[in-house]
Amino acid sequence: MTATPGRAVINNDVRLCTTQIQPSLELPASVGELAELAVEPLGWPGSVLSPMKLLGRRVVPVAELVPDAHAERLCVGSAPVLDRAEVATWVWPEMIDRVPPPAARVTGVLAPARHWRSALTAAVPFARFTSTAIVVPRSVSDARDFVSNCLIRARQFGVAVLSADAEGVRVELEGRSFEDAPPAEPTAVSRWVSEVAYEQLLACEAPAPSRH
Repeated sequence: MTATPGRAVINNDVRLCTTQIQPSLELPASVGELAELAVEPLGWPGSVLSPMKLLGRRVVPVAELVPDAHAERLCVGSAPVLDRAEVATWVWPEMIDRVPPPAARVTGVLAPARHWRSALTAAVPFARFTSTAIVVPRSVSDARDFVSNCLIRARQFGVAVLSADAEGVRVELEGRSFEDAPPAEPTAVSRWVSEVAYEQLLACEAPAPSRH
C-alpha cells in the first residue's frame, strides 16, 4: 500500500480513495455566551444564570425575582432551599400554607450542544413547566435531515431551536411560550428548579427586575 494521500495500491491495482470533509460540529462560542445571544430573539425576560447541571442535564436557566415573594422571604429569613427531598414535600396538599412562596420565576431553560439529540434530551424535561430552547452549530441546522429529524421532534415538545455560527444566532423554530400562559401547577421538580434559580439570582450583584 502506498503512502500517497488519496491513492492506495492493493495487489498492484491502483484505487482512488475519496475523503469526505465533515462540517465542524463545534459550538462557535462558550455555552454562556451563546445563552446570552439567544435570549434576545427568544424574548425571555430575566437574568441569564451560569451554566449548571440540573436533573443530570447541562443547561442554562433564565430567571427573574418575584418581588413580593422575595420581600416576604427576606422578612422571615427564608433562604433558598436546595435539598431536593425537602422541596418535594412542598407540593403536598397539607403543606400548601406552610412553605415559602416561589421567589424566583424560571422564564426559560436553554440547552446549547454540538448535537441536536443531546440538546433536545437536555431541554425536554423542563418543557413541562417553562419555555425551552436548544442551540446547535449552524453546520448542524444546514444538514439535509435536520428538518425531518430535529425540527419535527422539537415541535412535538414545544422546544425552540436556534442555530449559531461566528456571525450570531438564528431562530430555526419558534417554541411554546409560557410568558402569557396561566401559571403551571407547581410540581416537586419545578419548585426545586425555582429554588436553585433563586439561590443563583441572590448570588448575582444585580439580577434583572421582573416584568410582573
